[in-house]
Amino acid sequence: METLVNSNIEIPFDLSLSDLFGNPPQTVIRDKTIVEMFDNPALSLDNLYEYLKKVLQMESVACKDWLTNKVDRSVTGKVALQQCTGEIQLPLNDCGVVALDYSGASGIATSIGHAPLAAMINPEFGSQLSIAEALTNIIWIPLKKGLQSISLSANWMWASKNEGEDARLYSAVQACSKFACELGINIPTGKDSLSMSQNYPDGKKVIAPGTVIISAAAEVEDVKKTISPPIVNDCDTVIYYIDFSGDKLKLGGSVLYQTLGKIGNECPQIINSQYFKNIFETIQKLIRNDLILAGHDVSAGGLITTLLEMCFANQNCGLSIDFEYFNEKNLLKILFAENPAVVIQVKNCKEVDKIFKVNKIRYIKIGKPIAERRIDIKKKKECFSFSINELRDVWYEKSYFFDKKQSGEICAGARFENYKKQPLNFTFPAFENSNLMIETNSKNKSSKKPVAAILRDKGTNGEREMAYSLFLSGFDVKDVHLSDLISGRETLENVNFIVFCGGFSNSDVFGSAKGWAGGILFNQKAKTAIENFYRRVDTLSLGVCNGCQLMVQLAAFEQNTSFKNLFGKLKMLHNDSQKFESGFISVEIPQNNSVMFGSLSGSKLGIWVAHGEGKFHLSDKESDYNIVLKYAYSDYPANPNGSDYDVAGICSADGRHLIMMPHLERAIFPWQWAYYPLERKRTDKVTTWLQAFVNAKIWIENL
Repeated sequence: METLVNSNIEIPFDLSLSDLFGNPPQTVIRDKTIVEMFDNPALSLDNLYEYLKKVLQMESVACKDWLTNKVDRSVTGKVALQQCTGEIQLPLNDCGVVALDYSGASGIATSIGHAPLAAMINPEFGSQLSIAEALTNIIWIPLKKGLQSISLSANWMWASKNEGEDARLYSAVQACSKFACELGINIPTGKDSLSMSQNYPDGKKVIAPGTVIISAAAEVEDVKKTISPPIVNDCDTVIYYIDFSGDKLKLGGSVLYQTLGKIGNECPQIINSQYFKNIFETIQKLIRNDLILAGHDVSAGGLITTLLEMCFANQNCGLSIDFEYFNEKNLLKILFAENPAVVIQVKNCKEVDKIFKVNKIRYIKIGKPIAERRIDIKKKKECFSFSINELRDVWYEKSYFFDKKQSGEICAGARFENYKKQPLNFTFPAFENSNLMIETNSKNKSSKKPVAAILRDKGTNGEREMAYSLFLSGFDVKDVHLSDLISGRETLENVNFIVFCGGFSNSDVFGSAKGWAGGILFNQKAKTAIENFYRRVDTLSLGVCNGCQLMVQLAAFEQNTSFKNLFGKLKMLHNDSQKFESGFISVEIPQNNSVMFGSLSGSKLGIWVAHGEGKFHLSDKESDYNIVLKYAYSDYPANPNGSDYDVAGICSADGRHLIMMPHLERAIFPWQWAYYPLERKRTDKVTTWLQAFVNAKIWIENL
């Protein structure tokens, strides 16, 4: 062991690389630079509408709903921003944000960027644009230390060992390193995929366009301050355009050129790295000061795509846009150029203008919201008007084509037909005391609390957010694994409230919750503990998602079980779409006698669903069941599984035992909702769903 000179730091190992690896020969790659020129297509403003429709249908621009609706975007309950946004829940958000815990505001943000077409024209500029896109995507959340918070990962996708490609790769890596260093961002990791070519028997070779895919990650200061694209319906606000590139508007490498079978000979670049950095930090300041209402980056598809996407997830309002102050005279370049930029919606223009001027940021006020569902475009004498709803269907249609392959024609067709007819809308109860209850609990930590137990098995994944929901509402929460019941370590004798949490117990390889149910029914101590719990009159229970499936399975398998009289007349079946469904939807709470939901009767609230076997099959008439939760719309996808009578939750006749498929425990904070009313977002500490847990606590205390 040696000690560094002039340092107290001790080095446990002091070895040279040759001690570990010997002296391998250096790899020398020789290549020559090949200059390739690509043509520009002939363009005509008369074809603007056709150009726009083609751009909106390209995979890089078109709706990705077919991808996002089949993955769990709410798991852990720490997801603060995922792909979908707005009252119509379309995948338009620029970055992802995950909270570090349930009580604080810190989190982690991620984003990606790439520019393969631009890299074909100029590999150096392609590297710049890839980093720029990742940064203009991650900019919409206040980062702990601004730009310095960000670390990048670079995935190099290149057809190495083909003439000219290694030289292009070298210049691309060099430019990527230079730009990152100038911004003060590190790239500590990455991946190389350098065999991006394919030989065919007829002698042809296909080479993939060399590009770098940049992933950005950063520590978030406040997950509650995320900015999303949807325009706020306020005609007294202003739309700003802020260019990050400092370059002339160029169409080379754009999606517009791609739709016309061309690449172009000139693509955008970042002229001044310091200016780029300055804009980033200034936008971050605006977000911290709550001065931005909505925001979206300009990338694939250009500025016109950005403006349309900012209107797609809404039901109301449009935009009136005037490009009078653009130096560029060519309207097609203004609309379709993919120079890195952002568009923001601002209410307090005086304060924003002041901050921009102090930081020497160039900006253009390009318009304002209007009541009509259209985008009006004006450039001197050139005027165009586009129907937002019509172009939204054009944009969404590509997703429908892909979705047919996974959900079938019926469900895919229903999703395409209904996505814009099922907006989220909410009715909050007139009386809520959840905020007061939280404050009371925080002041009386030493008081005796009712005991709730979270029951989980191998593979369940919803126990932590469920435990925190119970804790926040005033319960003393126990973690109970099925093995605790099987061994007799836990008997549930001092437990008043048991919750079967969601997830995929035993990976659901035998069917949803069948393995979990078998573990209870075929182990005498576990079975006895559960049955004794349900014989008591001072107990409550809740089954969510996989826990709901478990409680139904227990009723179906065992004729004498306590569950038979509770949930013996129903079955849980696979979703009609035959695939996993993830989404943020509206549910209604009808008049009911449920302990948890009784005080919420008449409410309509937002909630997460994430399941593959969530269809309630009810063989008897609706009045034979104590239905306490219903999907707000009857048709798919708002009724994500095809449940009979639109059922999302059923309660025992006495109101004590509740099963439901949606995840109320993943929606107890406003920041967990994928869409939350703006007028309540800054005042509500928690959402109405926490009241359900508070109601359970009050019921137990009043016994």
